[in-house]
Amino acid sequence: MPDEPESERQTTAPPETDRRFPVPLRGVDVDSETRCTHYESAVDVVALRFPCCDCYYPCFRCHDEVTDHDPERVTPEAFADPAVLCGACGETPSVHAYLDCDDTCHDCGAAFNPGCRRHRDRYFAVER
Repeated sequence: MPDEPESERQTTAPPETDRRFPVPLRGVDVDSETRCTHYESAVDVVALRFPCCDCYYPCFRCHDEVTDHDPERVTPEAFADPAVLCGACGETPSVHAYLDCDDTCHDCGAAFNPGCRRHRDRYFAVER
């Protein structure tokens, strides 16, 4: 959010996690709804779990910047497990629920960025 005080945004790198969230989360200049320095529109309120770290990141760029390893994608065998964080309400839907959500949180109705569909193959072992 552009008017948000600077102190509300945090950068967190391993081994630390951002304590504001109900799941382990890391990223670059992250606000209280998971927007990061790379994606900060009103609908950029999703963080995704990377199995390699068992940690959530607002985007693949955040993962690249704060880790020293290649990212791993969630495999189809784990699509029923929580792997997405809604930054608006804190719910953690499964990959299946996220892929079928029509860019809206099933729990709170928050809009998700439809442009994220272009990047799904960076997070989940799916075809584009």
